Amino acid sequence: MPRVPYVPGFAKAEAEGSSPKAAGRALRERVPRAEQAALPIAAGRPDAVAAVEESNAGRLPELTPIRVGRMAASPFAFLRGSAGLMAYDLAGGAVTGVGAQICGDAHAANFGLYGDARGQLVIDLNDFDETLYGPWEWDVKRLATSMVLAGREVGAGEDDCRRAAQDVAGAYRRTMRLLAKMPVTEAWNAIADEALVSHADAKDLVGTLELVADKARKNTSARFAAKATERTEDGGRRFVDAPPVLRRVPDAEAAAVAASLAGYLETLPEDRLPLLARHAVHDVAFRVVGTGSVGLRSYVVLLLDHQGEPVVLQVKEARSSVLTSFVERAGFPVPAVVHEGRRVVLGQRRMQVVSDILLGWTTVQDVASLGGGAAVANGRREGLHFQVRQFRNRKGSVDPTQLSGDQMDDYARMTGALLARAHAHSADPRLLAGYCGKNEELDEALAQFAVAYADRTEADHAELATAVKNGRIAAEMGV
Repeated sequence: MPRVPYVPGFAKAEAEGSSPKAAGRALRERVPRAEQAALPIAAGRPDAVAAVEESNAGRLPELTPIRVGRMAASPFAFLRGSAGLMAYDLAGGAVTGVGAQICGDAHAANFGLYGDARGQLVIDLNDFDETLYGPWEWDVKRLATSMVLAGREVGAGEDDCRRAAQDVAGAYRRTMRLLAKMPVTEAWNAIADEALVSHADAKDLVGTLELVADKARKNTSARFAAKATERTEDGGRRFVDAPPVLRRVPDAEAAAVAASLAGYLETLPEDRLPLLARHAVHDVAFRVVGTGSVGLRSYVVLLLDHQGEPVVLQVKEARSSVLTSFVERAGFPVPAVVHEGRRVVLGQRRMQVVSDILLGWTTVQDVASLGGGAAVANGRREGLHFQVRQFRNRKGSVDPTQLSGDQMDDYARMTGALLARAHAHSADPRLLAGYCGKNEELDEALAQFAVAYADRTEADHAELATAVKNGRIAAEMGV
């Protein structure tokens, strides 16, 4: 034992026989791994249409039909937009009580490539709108379920779909065991991207990853600006309308978003400020993004340097995580969030090995120019919260609904490994490795859950599709 007293903020010295791994093994007595297979559906569960309508509350009403149309496209797409409904169901299932910074929406399409500070490509989780501290197993179950639905969409057999779900869990478990055996500083950045394919035994995915990487290298601000902007008479550039995805905004709206960037600068490390100080703000436009995010306010801001070279920032509305009340129900206290954009950004930094160097947050105070919607607190109207990041920062992703059977298994193992690495930044991998164990008992239980929840999602999607067909809920398809 050390001769110096305990220093707050550091770990306490461990007494012999009280290892986190042993505590993880002991958890199996309280929450047997086989119980992770159960899917209890509560009697008061909202139907699919009611859940979608509830999740549309507070969004821009003119855009919600696009969101509904995207969710109605397939069961996999429905899952992408229904993180809150799945959290409702997960809260009634087995929970170990071990927490981690979770993505909250860890489906198979929320992993991808992006550029680091030097323009090199890295691969990791890449969507954190719902992130918070909560049950680690919820992310694993959502990822495994999404692999089953992606496989079904591409026409894979049921055995292949189940195997992909089991591979997610198996890769997660094996990676956590690997990290538990490593020195902490080495485990923190372990499984470098160049070693990921080998670690996950994802050799059949190599060709697809190379094609995605080639496209990602071309997916830059400059390329987007060349397509989405035009020259102005004074030599600058401005966005061009491309409805319904991209549209110019009134001057007051553009000014409010641009003014909020002053607050954004305060959230960046000081060494980033000279970089942005050499760019001027030229234009702001509204751009529809994603599936779950459709209907939230999302802007692109065009910055130009002295040579007219662009950097495009995305300023995207951040609302409270849809998992908040369910995480509390599962026994995890949720601290008061001062700023939702800050919650997203800090969650992203905690889970990724490398994050966007221009990642920050801001508040738009002139909410009237954005169509209202501001929260009311302490008798006064507050501004809307936003996260800010680079747009088209060499982003690329694998479409899990387009993979062959062999590639699907590879992708499942790769994403399972990445998820374990992300969780290990905030949860002790020894504790999780102790619970997950050496054998495949947990893998099989999580695969059983994933198949059952994929069936549940297909039923939910069918309800939504019927409601769209009958006119109960408006949808704009194919946008």
